[in-house]
Amino acid sequence: MTYWALNAVFLLPALLVGGLTAAALKDGRRRTALAAAGAAAVVVLVLTAVFDSMMIAFGLFSYSEELISGVYIGFAPIEDFAYPVAAVLLLPALWILLGKRAGKPQP
Repeated sequence: MTYWALNAVFLLPALLVGGLTAAALKDGRRRTALAAAGAAAVVVLVLTAVFDSMMIAFGLFSYSEELISGVYIGFAPIEDFAYPVAAVLLLPALWILLGKRAGKPQP
C-alpha cells in the first residue's frame, strides 16, 4: 500500500465532513470559518515542513522510496502533509458540529 492510499483513508472522510459542515453554515459564518481554517492550514503546513524536515535530516525516521511519489518539500515527502490537511479540515468541522449538539448558541 502506498502512502497516498493510506492518506486517502484519512483525507476523504475529513474532506466530506469539512465540506458538508462548511456548506451548512450561513454565508458570513462560512467565510469566517474558511478564513480561519485557511490561516491555520498555512501555519500548520509551514510547521510540518520545518519540523518534519528536521526530524528526517536527523535520521529519526525515513520513508520507503518505492511507496512515496518522490515530490518533496524540504526533506519531507508531499505525502507527509496529508495528516495536517486532514486535521485542518476535520477539527474545525467537529468543533462546529459538536457545539451545535451541546446546545451552545452559534454566533
